[in-house]
Amino acid sequence: MKRLLIGLALCGSVFTTQAGGILTNTNQHAAFIRMLARGASIGLDGVYSNPAGLSFLPHNGLYLSLTNQSAFQTRDIDASFKMYTMNGNQPATFDYRHSYKGKASAPIIPALHAAYKKGDWTFSGFFGITGGGGKASFDEGLPLFSSLMSALIFKNTSAQGSPLSPDYYHITSSMDGKQFIYGLQMGASYKINPHLSAFLGGRMNYFYGGYEGFVNAQLIPVLGAKDIATIKLDCTQTGWGLTPIIGLDYMTGNWNFAAKYEFKTNMNIENKTKTLESPDPSVLAPYADGVNTPNDIPALLSIAAGYKILPKWRVNGEFHFFDDKQAGMANGKQKSLTHGTMEYLAGTEFDLTPILTISGGFQYTNYGLSDQFQSDTSFYCDSYSLGFGAELKLTTQCKLNAGYFWTNYKKYTKTSTNYNQTGLPGTDIYSRSNKVFGVSLEYDF
Repeated sequence: MKRLLIGLALCGSVFTTQAGGILTNTNQHAAFIRMLARGASIGLDGVYSNPAGLSFLPHNGLYLSLTNQSAFQTRDIDASFKMYTMNGNQPATFDYRHSYKGKASAPIIPALHAAYKKGDWTFSGFFGITGGGGKASFDEGLPLFSSLMSALIFKNTSAQGSPLSPDYYHITSSMDGKQFIYGLQMGASYKINPHLSAFLGGRMNYFYGGYEGFVNAQLIPVLGAKDIATIKLDCTQTGWGLTPIIGLDYMTGNWNFAAKYEFKTNMNIENKTKTLESPDPSVLAPYADGVNTPNDIPALLSIAAGYKILPKWRVNGEFHFFDDKQAGMANGKQKSLTHGTMEYLAGTEFDLTPILTISGGFQYTNYGLSDQFQSDTSFYCDSYSLGFGAELKLTTQCKLNAGYFWTNYKKYTKTSTNYNQTGLPGTDIYSRSNKVFGVSLEYDF
């Protein structure tokens, strides 16, 4: 019972619909979506991706950019597990198979970039959704709910001398969740000499999450449609934390090298619970109103290099490391990862005409997953992403970036001899899909 309730309580805190690590979104501008590797690029999107490089913007003045992204994701679980039943008067098991479909959508993901350059100094600011950014729904619940509730019913009624087979009851469950981490970043870049620039700044993060779900087991109508067990939970969580950020950019000839380090963000999220119902309320104590849970944002190291092959042709390469194993999660879950998230990115862009630039990019993500880390309510899959798009110079001061990227996920198979603590074997196959489209409008004064 306890594991079931914990799963329900965590249902809304795990849906990340963008690129990046387990709790970080790295795509904040359409320039990233169309090229992916932007860590060594000189442009206004560098407010997030390469803030030290802002010192090399082409002229003094104010730069502004407004971005919107639309992200759509599916999260599917193909479950196969044993369930208890009765063979005459003897307990038995049978194979149960079902596909559980989850959908996450975020049609509006705004971001604002701003920079003001004056001589060797550039002051910058950013506001956007730096983590999560989606709403998710599992209309049929999860295999966790079905398997554990069925096992509990069978065992409890067995103890009373009249065990119930699945033919005599049905389980209904549903869950909806959302998660947003809003980030407000401020900082300053300084050009130390014609080749080297440095950045110092920070980001204030505000976490807002919400989830609502239920599980209900009921006798079939011919037996009276009596409720056997009901669980309900309606809870929101909030929290905040500060991320210090430093960066360097070194430009020489046709090369540009850049690095950024975001320190770990210590953050606890606090429950604000409206509904907390179960046969045994004590097992929901961790999710009672006012309880705090660790939800740190991991440190991020970004190292990038860019090279101008021709005046019109540029290529970038980049590496990200998210130190997830040092970022606190509920119940110390981060310790079961084999390593932090590693991402490898490459991108290229070409000036097709004086006003039109086309681009494309590639990203590979390795999370360091393990069976102990993966669960129905929180699973990830290693992946690669492809992005493409264009930049259009509308005027000498205004330009439009547009891009699209999709992600191909590797399925993850988890097999257990004690499936969801039912005492029976089972297997889950986790899979995901992700598509993002973004547009950014920039203007410099």
